[in-house]
Amino acid sequence: MTNMMVLNRNNDYRRLYRRGKSFVCPALVVYTMKNRAGFCRIGITVSKKIGNAVVRNRVRRIIKEAVRQLLPEMLNPADIVIVARTRAVTMKSTALVPIIKKQLLAAGIIPN
Repeated sequence: MTNMMVLNRNNDYRRLYRRGKSFVCPALVVYTMKNRAGFCRIGITVSKKIGNAVVRNRVRRIIKEAVRQLLPEMLNPADIVIVARTRAVTMKSTALVPIIKKQLLAAGIIPN
């Protein structure tokens, strides 16, 4: 299984927003950029526009579960930031897995 670390420094997020590639769908925006660390580093952001703290934490947990299911397929080391959009509030992790997988395939993090 591939190792995963969490992105938690503000300048890492800023670097990804500025120089990373973005992949957009109605539920999520995924920013990716290759790294030299040898493993994937993942960050999840949920804006206050999404809802109150309970809703935001639920969306964060659902996205984490979807990413955890895809972790064994992530072979190319990269920094990934997943930004939730309002449509993600009504979705379950089983519905988010194919969406995130499609975006990571397009980014080249999951090989064909």
